[in-house]
Amino acid sequence: MSALRNEGLIPKRLARLSDLASNLWWTWQPDAQRLFQRLDPVLWEEVRHNPVALLRRIERIRLNAAAQSPVYLELYDRVLAEFDRAVAGETWFERSFPEHAGTTIAYFSTEFGIHEAFPAYAGGLGVLAGDSLKEASDLGLPMVGIGLLYQHGYFTQRITEDGWQEALYEDLDLENLPLARVTGPDGQPLQVEVSIAGRPVRAQIWRLQIGRIPLYLLDTALPENLPADQELSARLYDGDPERRIAQEMILGIGGVRALRALGIRPAVWHLNEGHSAFSILERLREYIAEGIPFEEAAAWVRETTVFTTHTPVPAGHDRFSLTLIEKAFAGYWEQLKLSFEEFCELARQDEPWGPTFNMTALALRFSNHRNAVSELHGRVTRRMWAHLWPDRAVEEVPIRHITNGVHIGTWLARRMRALYQRYLGPDWMERVDDPALWERVLEIPDEELWTVRRHLKRKLVAFMRERARRRWQRNHVSPIQIVASGVLLDPYALTIGFARRFALYKRAYLLFRDPDRLRRLVNDPHRPVQIILAGKAHPADEPAKRMIQEIYRMIKDPSFGGRIVFIEDYDMEVARYLVQGVDVWLNTPRRPLEASGTSGQKAALNGVLNLSVLDGWWREGYNGANGWAIGEDRDYEDPEAQDIADAASLYELLENAVVPLYYDVEADGIPHRWLRMVKESIRSLAPFFNTRRMMKEYLHEMYLPAMEAARRRTAIPREPVL
Repeated sequence: MSALRNEGLIPKRLARLSDLASNLWWTWQPDAQRLFQRLDPVLWEEVRHNPVALLRRIERIRLNAAAQSPVYLELYDRVLAEFDRAVAGETWFERSFPEHAGTTIAYFSTEFGIHEAFPAYAGGLGVLAGDSLKEASDLGLPMVGIGLLYQHGYFTQRITEDGWQEALYEDLDLENLPLARVTGPDGQPLQVEVSIAGRPVRAQIWRLQIGRIPLYLLDTALPENLPADQELSARLYDGDPERRIAQEMILGIGGVRALRALGIRPAVWHLNEGHSAFSILERLREYIAEGIPFEEAAAWVRETTVFTTHTPVPAGHDRFSLTLIEKAFAGYWEQLKLSFEEFCELARQDEPWGPTFNMTALALRFSNHRNAVSELHGRVTRRMWAHLWPDRAVEEVPIRHITNGVHIGTWLARRMRALYQRYLGPDWMERVDDPALWERVLEIPDEELWTVRRHLKRKLVAFMRERARRRWQRNHVSPIQIVASGVLLDPYALTIGFARRFALYKRAYLLFRDPDRLRRLVNDPHRPVQIILAGKAHPADEPAKRMIQEIYRMIKDPSFGGRIVFIEDYDMEVARYLVQGVDVWLNTPRRPLEASGTSGQKAALNGVLNLSVLDGWWREGYNGANGWAIGEDRDYEDPEAQDIADAASLYELLENAVVPLYYDVEADGIPHRWLRMVKESIRSLAPFFNTRRMMKEYLHEMYLPAMEAARRRTAIPREPVL
């Protein structure tokens, strides 16, 4: 499918535009994006930066003009040469670990955030998965991704005039996505089958190419399935437990069967959260079908399974009633040579309302390589799951931490990239995890850094104004909603960004606890402050939706002067503009419920300062000179006391530290002391909080030991099963 359909319309000299559009490598390459943008800048915006849609709709005259332009052809040839090196050249992994040639790492995730044109993600978990695949491509790790193809993606957010969030679902336009339906040797679409509640459910397999990495996505929208089963892969994070367990059976069991059908035999199985933990059961079933005793099969599965848990919030860990498990699995346990009671014990977790089958417990029990996603989250996770290791002290629970990072190529603004290119050296992108490299940031002249920072903020304000204009054109919303969308923002005032999934523990309301104090801050005629908020609440999270409504109603208050705004439908495009364009990134989670967070890392990379609670990654990143810490490095027993203390700290920091420093401008019009902190932020944070360091850490601490275990196991001769 995709851009290849227009091959006949594309001039021969530009024929490989289709190749480029069909591989999402372009999503982290500014020059590749410019290659498409220059064909038709207006259409590029209309199709939301989707090159497949662009090539399907563009006029032939524009393609012909590009094929005659020496400037365009020079860019085209350079980008295609870089593309070929990226997808076919020798890799860091091949040079470093030739003994593991031919191995495969299977990476399972319920969501993947690659680009806004493909909305198969809800938030940070999916974006981290997407960043991980991109970095795996850059390093040449032998990885394949496994997920689901959601026909409706995640929901589109609309905010009504009274601030209520509406969730709209639209069909994915598969014709305008670089998806390829996988076919078998007979040329027919490749399918797998999973028995759910005693009925067969079939899923077809699609491939999405991300640089070197194939991402395989399962889709149940097939006519041979029952109508209800066709909808199993319709929506991300379905709230109905029966559909949710069916989705996770398709992901886990179906994912293993899809890899087998594709002829892929992974040495490492990485489960990104517990949603895909049913893959463990399927691998056990395979071994037992070969005549291997259960305990031996379990040992084999454990040695090659990597499990990453991402949240200390109980609601983030899927658990199902045993009644639902009995119905959904209908006899599956017999294939494991277990009774139903023994099957349930594999993942049993007792809750106040009774025993449950807990997906995180299943993954922890059947993986030898387990990690949380920050140092503090590691401590919280060991305490949270210590009951699975009753013979060990809490600090000895075998769950380590690998702190999350961000993919620099995806999140770095083009102008910041050019600045780093000048001062860090031409090979800087190959050395982003080298602290010595980032010492050179201190040599960047303040004038140049300030010029880039002001440019990025002007881009953010222009983006918001254009979004507001389009919304006015499309929906005829009220003028007050347009004001609340950011049309009155000042591109030179101190701008604070707060954008993330709206859940109560994220405490978006903390900034609004003292409205009078907030009004004084934003309306100071000499030192104004403006605040941009964005984020979605889960459609079933009524308290979070009410929080959005309450905040939105305050934003509409004219006494705030249009200086506090809410951008609806937060996605990866909005995120890029925000983390690149604001001056300060605000994060106010209820400690210790923020496992890691990565949005502040993206902001820091672009010269934005963090103002955050000492939770998640910021507790490791903060050094006293690279941003500000809200509250103390401690936990509270009383949530209200925590809110009071943290709100007081937040207001005090804004009034006495953040705002004065930003407006401390010297005779040349530049806030040199502010930029000194910006440089320290980049120098101290960029080399560690990136996916290059993160994926190398996974490789050395998790993947290589699992690969060695897999190699040992395959060397063991076994008697044939009669």
